[in-house]
Amino acid sequence: MSYYVYILTNQKRGTLYVGVTNDIARRTWEHREHSGSKFTTKYGLKRLVYAETHDDVDEAIRREKAIKEWKRAWKIELIESANPDWKDLYAELNR
Repeated sequence: MSYYVYILTNQKRGTLYVGVTNDIARRTWEHREHSGSKFTTKYGLKRLVYAETHDDVDEAIRREKAIKEWKRAWKIELIESANPDWKDLYAELNR
């Protein structure tokens, strides 16, 4: 099974949300439908801008917690290193 650490936003360089899941397509859909979390609903965080895959759930959880502790600038650098245009990656999940 794969596990995913992901980042959502509402716009380029907007509010950021870091999460972990074992089903990135379902979890992103839940956020988009306002059933993901109160925080993402409150700030309209629907744009999936970053995701990384892990084989071990404990590793994924450690990575999520580490990223949450990072400075905002580091999170932005991580996103822009993989997705410089802040493109919504959700559509690519269902291909």
